[in-house]
Amino acid sequence: MSSFHPTATVPAILCYCTCPDAESATRIAEALVEKRLAACVNIVPGLRSVYRWQDGLERADEVLLMIKTTSARLDSLQRQISALHPYELPEVIAVDVAGGSPAYLGWIHQQSREET
Repeated sequence: MSSFHPTATVPAILCYCTCPDAESATRIAEALVEKRLAACVNIVPGLRSVYRWQDGLERADEVLLMIKTTSARLDSLQRQISALHPYELPEVIAVDVAGGSPAYLGWIHQQSREET
């Protein structure tokens, strides 16, 4: 990894997205990285979700995506997830990254920048 440094104008974010299975999680993760909408996506199996949906209590085994990107790419990332996701209402929650390794944060910016 080179010595990249993030800028305050393009903060890094971490997005969470749950998927029903490993196949859909992998398909979405690969598309996000391929299209430079994310620098990295961790696929975490073994998630158990409990939630209310259409007036009923639901339980589901899911796979979690932890998506590292920038706030500048969030809208495009959300559109891509919506286009590929099998759920009617896919979860996309973005959390600001308060800090971290400057080199790693810089790498996120480099890898998820829009190609010109």
